Amino acid sequence: MPGARPAPSERPRVRVLTALALMLAALLFGASLPVAEEAAAATYVPISGAGSTWSQNALDQWRANVKQYNMTVNYTGNGSSDGRNQFRNGTVDYGVSEIPYGVKDSGVVDSAPSRKFAYMPIVAGGTSFMYNLTIGNRRVTNLRLSGEVITKIFTGVVKTWNDPAIAADNPSLAAALPARRIVPVVRSDGSGTTAQFSAWMASEHAGLWDAYCRKAGRSTPCGTTSNYPMVSGSGFVGQAGSNGVSGYVAQKGNVGTITYVEYSYAVYTTGFPVVKVLNKAGYYTEPTARNVAVGLLKADINPKTLTQELTGVYRDSDPRTYPLSSYSYMIVPTAVEANFSKQKGKTLGAFAYYFLCQGQQHVDDLGYSPLPVNLVKAGLQQVRRIPGVDVESVNIKNCHNPTFSASGANTLAKSAPYPPTCDKKGASQCATGTGGDKTPTQVTGGKGSGGSSSGGGSGNGTGNTSTGGKGGTGGTTGGTGGGDDGGTSAGGTSASPSVDPDTGQVVTNDGSASGTVDGGAYSQPVTTASSIGGGTRRALMVLAAVLLLTLTVAPPLLTSVLNAKRRRS
Repeated sequence: MPGARPAPSERPRVRVLTALALMLAALLFGASLPVAEEAAAATYVPISGAGSTWSQNALDQWRANVKQYNMTVNYTGNGSSDGRNQFRNGTVDYGVSEIPYGVKDSGVVDSAPSRKFAYMPIVAGGTSFMYNLTIGNRRVTNLRLSGEVITKIFTGVVKTWNDPAIAADNPSLAAALPARRIVPVVRSDGSGTTAQFSAWMASEHAGLWDAYCRKAGRSTPCGTTSNYPMVSGSGFVGQAGSNGVSGYVAQKGNVGTITYVEYSYAVYTTGFPVVKVLNKAGYYTEPTARNVAVGLLKADINPKTLTQELTGVYRDSDPRTYPLSSYSYMIVPTAVEANFSKQKGKTLGAFAYYFLCQGQQHVDDLGYSPLPVNLVKAGLQQVRRIPGVDVESVNIKNCHNPTFSASGANTLAKSAPYPPTCDKKGASQCATGTGGDKTPTQVTGGKGSGGSSSGGGSGNGTGNTSTGGKGGTGGTTGGTGGGDDGGTSAGGTSASPSVDPDTGQVVTNDGSASGTVDGGAYSQPVTTASSIGGGTRRALMVLAAVLLLTLTVAPPLLTSVLNAKRRRS
């Protein structure tokens, strides 16, 4: 009868067959993951891109994150001009740039490529002014400058750190500023960062900028340029790439240098301070994620091309705004041509779905600001235009972007703290550090003030510690001021991760390790769009169900067949 035990003579055969079935199941299950992974890898062919170093830290992090899904996304940061040229020539699958095609640079128009393309916003951030300055062998971390003084520095008008114009912006440092020559470090390659900086100078300080360009032999009005003009004998230093200019300034022996670079390179790469820039409301601010988010509310965005016009950002009267806030573009193909295939389009599309949503979640740790909701929505529409993409229906509520709520409200801008009173233009000055070095500046004399968004106190003496809850008041040892909602900072804590020089691990503010550094990016657990890895999961589920059914049903059936055979014999 069915289910009866086989005769003793048949039992060894049953045991052998059962063992073989179990071994086969184990072999199939154990091999299913790499087999499925290989199948998934075959669907994501490698893609390559080139361009912006302004955006490179974010791109490198995203590229590292999607490796776990067997996606190979190559990128070479040779500058925005190189990225646009390579995309135009068809030597890369995508480009990244801070400025679009068609901009007139030194009388020459950067023509658009013949291949079909679209612009996709990828990440926002602030062009910062990273510097290396010491007073009495102590690093200055709280320097602040007006836009006019910054322009005068980068046009050779202000030449020394103790210039009265710099002293006027820094009352707590004025008496101690060194008579050291300022060394501006500029990009020697075609750069989107140069374009962002020069566009701001051309808009807000055109007289100074044009006068400098004439000295450099450029026609005027100088306008926006990707290639910084160099005047012979000016003492300026040229370096290629964001790593080049920031690395030069960060060298111990290069005290007195200052450069323009994306905020990420001060916060994440070098751990150096940046200038607080005077905005139209009369407050000195730095390009934190929240201040950039506030600034971009005033960006004028072309609804067809998604390109940006930033005059409204430069002149924003919100006290929290950072004047040099902007975002970067990815240039993506919209047709199969110039070595671009649908297989590459599938990879590029999946990568774009990732960074427009999940990838935005941690960019503030890298010194960037997440894209606002309107640019995320517009970017998702651009992804659909890439040939070969697996089109996904992305619910914006599930993007988990810290910039906006499920309803689409710009929560990051709403939650941005107002600057403390010591950051307002006047006789007091916050001592707290900036960028990648939050250590307060210790300078005896003048008015030093600590503090942060919830209020700031001030005191005469050495501004060296920022402590306390809302609206703390200064003491005899210098500026002590308010921390955010009762927060305390002594020696400064950064919202961004730092790297342990001994272990190579990324360390959070509480001292715990959160990942390891690999090529300038630290590993993060991520979730992805359903198109990345979804086929692997489904294949494993189906295979597991088949194996379970086989192992459950096969032994009784086998026993029944053997019993029937024994009865017939």
